[in-house]
Amino acid sequence: MTNRITMAQSPKGLLDGLVKTEFFIKKSGMDLRLIELIKYRVSQINGCAYCLDMHHREALQLGESELRLHTVIAWKECPYFTVKERAALHLAEALTQAQPLHVSDELYKELSQHFTPEEIAVLTVAIATINSWNRLNITFGSVPATYNEQIPATSPV
Repeated sequence: MTNRITMAQSPKGLLDGLVKTEFFIKKSGMDLRLIELIKYRVSQINGCAYCLDMHHREALQLGESELRLHTVIAWKECPYFTVKERAALHLAEALTQAQPLHVSDELYKELSQHFTPEEIAVLTVAIATINSWNRLNITFGSVPATYNEQIPATSPV
């Protein structure tokens, strides 16, 4: 694989909003291990090898287990995920596989049992953001295992 476009080749300012959003998410007080688990699952759905590599490494650094990362694709059948994590993963799949876009009242009720409205808003933005990063990296042809080389040290991604 070779990069088609590097992040450095993108127009100045193009990624500023996404980077700022990532900083916000990291400082939101949300459980960052849960955020990485969601990013990993969304990257699986979207087939973004670059993001899978990145978020696998990031999740491990935050204390996530290999077992949970390997089985998150089948989270509904595995006993390794809490009810709260299941609610967040359900939202991630609903927003990523949105055809048509629909977050049911039942899903929102499930989320509300574990997250505040503010936390649901942060989860929603985190899911939307990783979907954007996935699409950029797939289009750019970003090569797995190179993210430290492409993203500036000040970037939260």
